[in-house]
Amino acid sequence: MKITKISIYQVDLPLKEGAYSWSTQSFSAFDSTLLIVETDSGLSGVGEVCPLGPSYLPAYAEGARTGIAQIAKGLIGEDPLQLGRINQRMDELLKGHPYVKSAIDMACWDLLGKATEQPVYNLLGGLLQDKVTLFKVISRQSPEAMAAKLGDYQRQGFNQFQMKVGACASQDIERIFAVCEVLAAGNVLAADANTGWKQHEAIRVVKAVRDVDIYIEQPCLSYEECLAVRRHTDHPFILDECMDDLRVLMRGFQDSAMDVINLKVSRVGGLTRARQFRDLCVSLGITMTIEDSWGGEIATSALAHLAHSTPEGFHFQSSAFHEYHSLKIADGGPVINGGHMVASSAPGLGVTPDMSVLGKPVQIIGG
Repeated sequence: MKITKISIYQVDLPLKEGAYSWSTQSFSAFDSTLLIVETDSGLSGVGEVCPLGPSYLPAYAEGARTGIAQIAKGLIGEDPLQLGRINQRMDELLKGHPYVKSAIDMACWDLLGKATEQPVYNLLGGLLQDKVTLFKVISRQSPEAMAAKLGDYQRQGFNQFQMKVGACASQDIERIFAVCEVLAAGNVLAADANTGWKQHEAIRVVKAVRDVDIYIEQPCLSYEECLAVRRHTDHPFILDECMDDLRVLMRGFQDSAMDVINLKVSRVGGLTRARQFRDLCVSLGITMTIEDSWGGEIATSALAHLAHSTPEGFHFQSSAFHEYHSLKIADGGPVINGGHMVASSAPGLGVTPDMSVLGKPVQIIGG
């Protein structure tokens, strides 16, 4: 099998609730990049990458499309089923920029599943979870509005939540207390600052809420700042944005810097490297939130397949991004039932892009 053409598409994903706010940032829609990899066998694979705006991580939507076009030129004629070779070739064609490579790698996994007539979760380790535990994001608002939103989500059947903080330490303390007041017994809540606090602010917050049953997630920008905060609190600790490399993961393990890590598929470069990251976490005994920066049905399907193939004891939670959007970009996305989702058992990722929504490609390479 050889790659003959790669088509790149752009679509805006508007938010059902009008806006998504965290730390000091807020967006009403996210710019997502989709691609279709066609082959001489007649099979095609799909991938998606959706950075959370241009300043959340070292990634942005226009850069994804430019980078994919640059790499794609060198992938025409390659066998997409040779995933090790594809990833090696992408690294030869473009140094760094793992988010750019993620969608291509994802599409190749989709092709591998279709060629072998298996769902991707079988290829990533097998179906170890019948359903994937979800968390619901509570976007940053006033303390009262966030508490009300948590109540709504609990009534919908969700049991795990991530509240967005990181804009102002004093207000965040109020937000945490307000939301915790309506958190049902046995439910799980994390306060995610998305790197938004300075070290002294984070230490102030964790001391103020020391008696609250809550996880603290990525309070500060750097690993070193987060480690300092970790040493001032007994709260279970999640590291996210700084967990971008296996070396940092090993350092965090050695330093006892976290209890959970957030593994984002596009941040590490795709499913191939996410599986490597996941398997090392399992070997080290580290529990994971498995998700991505953002995305529609395609990106959500990829992370769902990775979560399905992860031992239940090492999977903390995942996010179903496609449920936050008012625009459906593909059929076959994970089915949500209360606080869980289930990926398609069809070959590959099990998703079919809606071409009436995607429209014409912004660029075609090969063909």
